[in-house]
Amino acid sequence: MATHSLIAHKTDGLTTPRILLMWLGFAAVLLLAPHVFTSSLAHSHLTQMGTGIVLALSYNILLGQSGMLSFGHAAFSGLGAFMSVHAMNLAGAGAFWLPLPLIPVVGALTGLAFAALIGYVITRISGVAFAMITLGIGQMIYASALMFPGFFGGEGGVSANRVYGEAAFNWSFGPQIQVYYLVACWLLICMMAIFYLTRTPFGRLLNGVRDNEERIPFIGFNPHMLRYMALMTSGLFAGIGGSLMAINFEIATDEVLSLHESGAVLLFTFIGGTTSFFGPVLGAVIGVLLTKLLPDYTAGWQMYLGIVFILVVVYAPGGIISLLKPGVDTVRKTVLHKRYALFLRLLSSVASLLVGSILLIELLYHRATGTSDVLSLWGLSLDHQGIIAWVIAIAILLAGLLTIKPTGRALLGQLAEDTAEREGELP
Repeated sequence: MATHSLIAHKTDGLTTPRILLMWLGFAAVLLLAPHVFTSSLAHSHLTQMGTGIVLALSYNILLGQSGMLSFGHAAFSGLGAFMSVHAMNLAGAGAFWLPLPLIPVVGALTGLAFAALIGYVITRISGVAFAMITLGIGQMIYASALMFPGFFGGEGGVSANRVYGEAAFNWSFGPQIQVYYLVACWLLICMMAIFYLTRTPFGRLLNGVRDNEERIPFIGFNPHMLRYMALMTSGLFAGIGGSLMAINFEIATDEVLSLHESGAVLLFTFIGGTTSFFGPVLGAVIGVLLTKLLPDYTAGWQMYLGIVFILVVVYAPGGIISLLKPGVDTVRKTVLHKRYALFLRLLSSVASLLVGSILLIELLYHRATGTSDVLSLWGLSLDHQGIIAWVIAIAILLAGLLTIKPTGRALLGQLAEDTAEREGELP
């Protein structure tokens, strides 16, 4: 019985036709996205989202699937990026034939090789000890960037030119949109591979290592070897993500090996949700929006990022995806328009909470930095030295705080009644 529960094929309610429609829909989104967001900057952000999704999914093989917390994920993606840059330079110089679309294979092999090299030893342990060892290894690789400038290029890093060789079908990969489509193709390949991997017996066994490691030997498997294989699999896909990053930016510096990079992948994977396949996807998209777009509107963007992380940890330990899934199921099973008044009240409470929070954060930031006496926001001019702006911000925030919880409870109660009535009408 235990063996069956570990290795049984699981679809999470997704039948084969639905899975096919899901992938077709996702491919259509990837195909049409650059034609909806047409600027070169938007194409760059979309490309970074694709790279971030690959990195987050590769990390979730460790954290979400296997229960292995790592602080050194940037070592795999960073080494993949450096090796890919060197491969581009050598291929461009005519040392060997390797077209740009195949460069991510170099990153994959690099990440896999490094994981295989260090993984057998460090996966003998788990838990906090494993996390601390990965932190040490990550920092060791980061320090090596300055110790071995011949390979890592020192402080300036190693640059490359992605436009080399003969252009096939007039695709030189110089324009950003062509780079986007290259990343999109590899993103689709990696997503499908990881999606189906999690539904194989191997994926079920990794869940067993995460949930109840002590029972794994009783069904004939070695937890150490399973963790080792999980690390190698994660390293392979992380190497692909690092390679795509190198292709996009045409440079690899010590920053791609830093603890900051590892922390960002961990942060956005956790924000999206580690318990669902699509959690890291959502987290990577949110991460790019927060770190690439938000700084254009406010200098205090890191404060927003910290608040989002705290709210997720406190109110949604399963990530933002854990909040969305019940809502989608509820809408699917109930008639939401019957409760539109409560729904609109809930939306107004959320809007009040967001507006009040933004006003308060911006007032605090401007007062702390002393950049100017007047805060310009949404066409309004607010004096953070006076009391009126603070009263308005706090009042709006309190209005949201005091109404969101009772309104949410009332809406959930009414929807539960609708569901009970609907189920009672069924024969």
